[in-house]
Amino acid sequence: MAEPSVRTSNRRALLACAGAACAAALAGCARYNSSNGIAEGQSAPAGSSSGAPASPGGSNGSTVLAKTTDIPVGGGKILTGPKIVITQPKAGSFKAFTAVCTHLGCTVGTVSGGTINCPCHGSKFSVANGSVVNGPATSPLAPISIKVQGTSIVQG
Repeated sequence: MAEPSVRTSNRRALLACAGAACAAALAGCARYNSSNGIAEGQSAPAGSSSGAPASPGGSNGSTVLAKTTDIPVGGGKILTGPKIVITQPKAGSFKAFTAVCTHLGCTVGTVSGGTINCPCHGSKFSVANGSVVNGPATSPLAPISIKVQGTSIVQG
């Protein structure tokens, strides 16, 4: 005796939904471009803000990202809005990198012990040049151009 066709169509619907869910899950697994921190096939967010309030800065009207006094020597500060990490590897020398880990696109979580640390899978990057100190990431953090204007750090 044959099973009713209703059950067959329910199985087909279940399999179709499972396949769609699997495809959607795989679409979320993208390799991040180390030059801009954006997953391939995605565009940059329309607008963003830093973790600290932005204000007009230097003589060219640049937005202040941070004050030099906010960045500890040998450490750094993560700006979650624009996804930038600013470091001071040695006194008076400031560097900036994307705060997006090149492994799977998590935002880095801390700066300590001379490294920028990703909480997702343990990747660590040098505060001096963004290079990989500890994987699984294999690409360095992309540098971001900054300028020090007086006691302000501005992008550019």
